[in-house]
Amino acid sequence: MPLEYSITYKAENTYEHWVNDAHWQFLIIPENNASQEFVGVEFTNSLNAINEYSINGYGFKTIRVHPKQRFKTISFEASFRLIKKEVNPFDFQPEVDISKSYHRIQELVFKVDYESFLKRTRFTTLPNKNESLFQFDRTKSIFENLQILNEWTFTHIYFKTDVTDVETTLDEIIAKRHGVCQDFTHLFCALARQNGIPTRYVSGYLHQGNGYFGDSQMHAWAEAFVPEIGWLGFDPTNNLLANTSHIKIAHGKDYNDCSPLKGIVYTTGKNETKHTVKVASQQQQQ
Repeated sequence: MPLEYSITYKAENTYEHWVNDAHWQFLIIPENNASQEFVGVEFTNSLNAINEYSINGYGFKTIRVHPKQRFKTISFEASFRLIKKEVNPFDFQPEVDISKSYHRIQELVFKVDYESFLKRTRFTTLPNKNESLFQFDRTKSIFENLQILNEWTFTHIYFKTDVTDVETTLDEIIAKRHGVCQDFTHLFCALARQNGIPTRYVSGYLHQGNGYFGDSQMHAWAEAFVPEIGWLGFDPTNNLLANTSHIKIAHGKDYNDCSPLKGIVYTTGKNETKHTVKVASQQQQQ
C-alpha cells in the first residue's frame, strides 16, 4: 500500500556582523519519479524574501532566495508532501549473460554515453595505493559484485558523526575508516567506477523508523547502472538496496552536485548554521 510522507526542513543562519547581500540555492525538493509522486511544497523565510523556483543542470528543482535587506539572522522552513509506492528493490530480471554485460561496459559507445558517471572527481578519486582496493570477480554478475561492494563498504567504514565534513576526501576516509553517509557513498562510487560501472551520487531523505544509519534524516546513497537492468540504488551506509524508505531529491557525480544548500554571503566575522529534518509517514487512505 502506498505511503504518504510529510517532510519538514528547517534551517537557521546567524552571522556575527551584518550581511549586506546574499544568494542561496536549496536543492531539497523531492523528485517526481516512478516510485514517488511529489504532491506539494511550502517554503518560507523569516525575511519574507521572494522564493524563485528553477531547474538545475541535471534537471532537478531548486529554490533560490535573494533577500533585498541586510540582516544578521535568517531562518528557512520547508514542508513537502509526497506519495511513495511500495518498492521491491529486487523487482527486475537478473542478467542472463554475464559475459555480455562485461563486454558492454568495455565498449567505447557505452563509455561515452555514461562518461559523466564514470569520471573521477575530487571526492571520488582513490589514492594511487588504493586503486585495487576492491576488484570485481568476473565469475559473478555485475549486480552480484555491486552487492558485495555494498557490504564491503558497509563493513570497511564505521558510521560516526563529526569526524568528517563536506570537504573530506577519500584518502582520509580510507585511512581513518570513519564517516557518515556521504563518505560511504563516495567510496562506493569510486570503487564501482574503478571497475567500469557508471555510478551516481544520490541525495535524499531517509525514513528512519527502521533504525537505519543516517545524518539528521538527510541521506546519501548511490545508483549504479547495470547493463540489461538499468539504474539500481545501493545504500552502503546501511548495506541494503534503496527501498520505500529512501526518498530521492537529486543525483550527480558527487556531493558537490547535490549539496542541499549553496550560497554566496557578503559579510565578515563568524557564522553559525543549524538545520533539522523530520520525516513522517502514514498509509495513504484509499
